[in-house]
Amino acid sequence: MVTTGNFFGQRELQRFEHMASLAHVIRDFQSGALTQDAFVAQLDSTLTTEGLGSARLLEILGEAHTRKPLPPDLYAEVRRRIQQMPVSNLAAAGGEETRVQTVPERLITPPGRNADTSSVLSGLDQVKGTGDTLNNRFVLEECLGVGGMGTVYKALDLRKLEASDRKPYLAIKVLNTQFRGNPKSLIALQREARKAQVLAHRNIVTVYDFDREGPIVYLTMEYLSGKPLSQILRTPDFKGMPVQSALPIVRGMSNALAYAHERGFVHCDFKPANVFLTDTGEVKVIDFGIARVFQRPEEESDATVFDPASLGALTPAYASPEMLEHHEPDPRDDIYALGCITYELLTGRHPFERMSATQARAANRQPQRPENLGNRQWRALRSALAFDRKARTPTVSRFVEEFGAQERPSAPKSATHSPDRTGMLVKSGVAGLALACAAAGALYFYRASQNLEHENDARQASVVPEAGAPSAQSAAASPTSPASVTPVTPAQPSAASVASAPPPRQAPSTPAPPTLAAVTSVLASLPCSALAASVQDRAVEVRGFVPQQGEAQVNERLATLAGVASTKVDVHHVSNDKCDILKELGPYWSHNWLVGHISSLKARMPNGVLTEGDPLVVDVTTPGYDSYVNIDYYVLDGTVVHMVPGPRAKGNQAPPHYSATIGNGGEWVVSKPFGQELVVLLITPAPLFDAPRPESESRADYLRALDARLKQLAARYGQDRIVADIAQINSRPRPN
Repeated sequence: MVTTGNFFGQRELQRFEHMASLAHVIRDFQSGALTQDAFVAQLDSTLTTEGLGSARLLEILGEAHTRKPLPPDLYAEVRRRIQQMPVSNLAAAGGEETRVQTVPERLITPPGRNADTSSVLSGLDQVKGTGDTLNNRFVLEECLGVGGMGTVYKALDLRKLEASDRKPYLAIKVLNTQFRGNPKSLIALQREARKAQVLAHRNIVTVYDFDREGPIVYLTMEYLSGKPLSQILRTPDFKGMPVQSALPIVRGMSNALAYAHERGFVHCDFKPANVFLTDTGEVKVIDFGIARVFQRPEEESDATVFDPASLGALTPAYASPEMLEHHEPDPRDDIYALGCITYELLTGRHPFERMSATQARAANRQPQRPENLGNRQWRALRSALAFDRKARTPTVSRFVEEFGAQERPSAPKSATHSPDRTGMLVKSGVAGLALACAAAGALYFYRASQNLEHENDARQASVVPEAGAPSAQSAAASPTSPASVTPVTPAQPSAASVASAPPPRQAPSTPAPPTLAAVTSVLASLPCSALAASVQDRAVEVRGFVPQQGEAQVNERLATLAGVASTKVDVHHVSNDKCDILKELGPYWSHNWLVGHISSLKARMPNGVLTEGDPLVVDVTTPGYDSYVNIDYYVLDGTVVHMVPGPRAKGNQAPPHYSATIGNGGEWVVSKPFGQELVVLLITPAPLFDAPRPESESRADYLRALDARLKQLAARYGQDRIVADIAQINSRPRPN
């Protein structure tokens, strides 16, 4: 149990003794001495007799919650009760006037002396909490957590609510009061927040904006539902997890770091509290490019502490030796922190018992090998934890590649040596695969032999023996008889029979079935189209997009092919203004269908049409490899709206076989012009453009830029790594 002496220095203990009441009640609840109902029952009387202002009580609550988090609903309730304390209860706090203001100690009016209220209020430092509004727009509805930098709230965006947005919530981080008076920090914060906005990655929390209301500074970010990784690691009964369970988390963290490193960002304060696990199983990293701005007293190993040389931040338990010694940041500093977190995931404990890297290095501490870790995985983890930057794993990609690899274990050194369980799993998996292959091979050869026997029987049955020759049945019945080994000599036809026999008929020549290549070549010559064919024996099926008169042209072209017995044409008719879109993206759409429709886009349209005011919602699936998703809406007025990535959906990197629904939050609503339009999904192996494009732009300009970029990607990665899918939508005005 943490005592008050750990909260403050012993020299200050006596000064803060009268503040211990709330902290004492919280500690009793956290230790189990009080139930939640008993804690709530004591809360009001504790706050009434505490004799402190709401700001100081919030600080005590925040400090206790940081060390050992309270249940979110309980924490929010305590904050609410503190913030709603009546003014009469604050008289003993030095004349605090309102719950959203704190009187600095130097401004407290001594008893018996009158003060100019206006002069006192001018120096007040505002505090915001649950129920308050920022800039008449963001209503702070729920406290999500307290950290060294500030307090994070779930906030309602009144502007989105007014626009009937289905996702009107976001997260707001309100800076702690001690950071507001540092102009240098605020300038750096704004600069770093602007940079962080370009980190559009599915494993990085999106930062929307940096703003302030008077002295209150805050960041707006995407709202997530879940819990920080630190909360899982600090669970009392957490003793680590199997490698296969930890790998998705390690890969998510690694993907975020690798993406940021490629763009020149080093996190510099990577720790479990900055890794968020959502309720849907996603891994999100927070505070990229922002943590370095903040400072905090070094109260515990997980506390962020101020680096005055760079306005940075670091956490001793996860900071590399170079960071603690104020060297220039390097991606390998994040790799050290990643190694520490990975070790905790596997074992439930810190590799150096929460010692700082410099302390562990001075004590010559070495991490113990976790159980169930293969040799290659252990080498990867041990290299990430190296105290010397030069000896550390050079890149995150290298770390996750080596750590994620599985290997066959080496033979046990002795009878008492415990074999590597992970290796055993791999070994048994290989053995199982070999057994399955052997069984499949045996089944194949058995069936082949059976088929061969049937063919031989049929062949023998079709031969009619001459008179006097033994039948197949009799030959089989008497295997030792001479007839069974004597060949049958057929009777020679007479000359008369040969002369009277009619001449043999010539079999009509049948053209070979059409090949897919031949069909594809014929269809590719059709203008203003995107077509894909499939061939089954002599039946040809064609799907795609053509102009109104194009369906007849498809049938005419197929009729010129020899060997076609039947055709089926299933196409969508498009207007001629879509020709430039089909010319550019048609080949990638055709390739997608030719390889099995590996990526799909489907628009949700009740009754096949969208009415004015309806949301545009699409369902997306991605191929079986890592890719980047691009979704564009081609409008009738000659513009293109970039749905993903775009200002409302910045992240567009997807894992293999990923499924998602875009627009179900009402981000895009159907409006005029009405008619037939296209939504296009484009899958690329790398980001389509280096810089964000405007949400809406000229279609002609975009297609020119798109053409040049797709040629670059095809030359570098191969054209088969680019696929597209097209959804046609029809819209109409809302009836009066």
